Amino acid sequence: MKHLPECTGFESPLGLDRRGFLQRFGGGLGGIALANMLQAETGDGLHHPARAKRVIYLFQSGGPSQIDLFDNKPRLKEETGKELPDSVRRGQRLTGMSGNQASLPLVGSPFKFAQHGQSGQWMSDLLPHTAKVADDMCIVNSMYTEAINHGPGVTFMQTGSQFPGRPSMGAWLSHGLGTMNRNLPSFVTLVTKGKGGQPLVSRLWGSGFLPGKHAGTRFRPDKDAILYLNSPKGVTSEGRRKMLDRLKDLHELQLERTGDPRLETRIAQYEMGFRMQASIPAVTDLGKEPDSTFKLYGEDARKPGTFAANCLLARRLAEQDVRFIQLYHPGWDQHGGLPGGISRQCKETDQASAALVTDLKDRGMLEDTLVIWGGEFGRTNYCQGKFNANNFGRDHHPRCFSIWMAGGGIKPGHMHGTTDDYSYNVTENGVHVHDFHATILHLLGIDHERLTYKYQGRHFRLTDVHGHVVKPILA
Repeated sequence: MKHLPECTGFESPLGLDRRGFLQRFGGGLGGIALANMLQAETGDGLHHPARAKRVIYLFQSGGPSQIDLFDNKPRLKEETGKELPDSVRRGQRLTGMSGNQASLPLVGSPFKFAQHGQSGQWMSDLLPHTAKVADDMCIVNSMYTEAINHGPGVTFMQTGSQFPGRPSMGAWLSHGLGTMNRNLPSFVTLVTKGKGGQPLVSRLWGSGFLPGKHAGTRFRPDKDAILYLNSPKGVTSEGRRKMLDRLKDLHELQLERTGDPRLETRIAQYEMGFRMQASIPAVTDLGKEPDSTFKLYGEDARKPGTFAANCLLARRLAEQDVRFIQLYHPGWDQHGGLPGGISRQCKETDQASAALVTDLKDRGMLEDTLVIWGGEFGRTNYCQGKFNANNFGRDHHPRCFSIWMAGGGIKPGHMHGTTDDYSYNVTENGVHVHDFHATILHLLGIDHERLTYKYQGRHFRLTDVHGHVVKPILA
């Protein structure tokens, strides 16, 4: 793993002044000019040996139903139509969408469950491709959160806080570990094109109060993967290079007078943009992939902006050592028509998700790439609205939900945590959002309590004020 030079502030360890330091190291490469808290503590960017070098997070926005995918509940199926027992609900709050219902009838999954692989992982028949990589996965059925609505829920999973304004996980990793390449961003975001559902806003992959250079860069599925990256017609590469050099000189003069760190970010972004003019077209061109690749990921991978195409692009970005790759696939919010809706969602995501794990494994990359699949919360075991066993909906459920992880130091073929017979409450080995984040940072060589940033007089961190590494799921 490549690391940034140790430097704890605006005075360089070489005894140079600010402008001299910038000139010595290429005039504003951002990550080289500034150090971070981790490097000040350890000098090498890590607190302990890392198991993973990079993360690919397949975020399923809207709240996939754990009851219909991973958390097999035969008793719930048997009691379909009966009332949710008070002993199970325990007076816990519901959303405004179902909290005023006179009845909360239980509804089991209409899909068939079976065990897969030598590990015997439980999955429904909605996930035939994912079932084939069961022995590479760790399924966590005991995730829980305090967030009960989408905005706070997605924000919590991405930033460690339900309130907007905090840095995203990818931004924290960029801040803590720097970049592993010079020609691509350390944090890239991909959103499935043309999907409805809850809105996904840029602050979810933003840098919050960290320097802006750590924010995720969104790639779009068209000829301009990044808006305004390419030079206007008539502007040559040599001319742009000279323009940036002169602009850098002006910024450095202003930086010397004002000490504004945003100028360093601006210099770094201009330099990165210039390098990306060559690197982005090369990495986003899927046309050079062999037919066998599209057979693996599915024909949808030939269509830019689909989830399958984004999974394939994620593998290509991982090959170029992009540190954090975030995919968003909206549309899992089935308050009604769940059987049909979740079937379509799985058809769009199942093959490509499994293909990504298989592809990384075949290339020898899974061992140091952490793949994560999951949403912001789960779904209720009772029917939202009028009961219909064949065409029903489920409300938001924060008290237990499922995710899976693979590679990057995660124990393969393992199922962690249990819920009650109704998939309503965690009964054993609960994993809170902060525990989830602490574990990811641990796999990347970071002590989550030591990766901090002082802002407005307080030292903030991704895991806020608590969180524990979930050691049983580590290989």
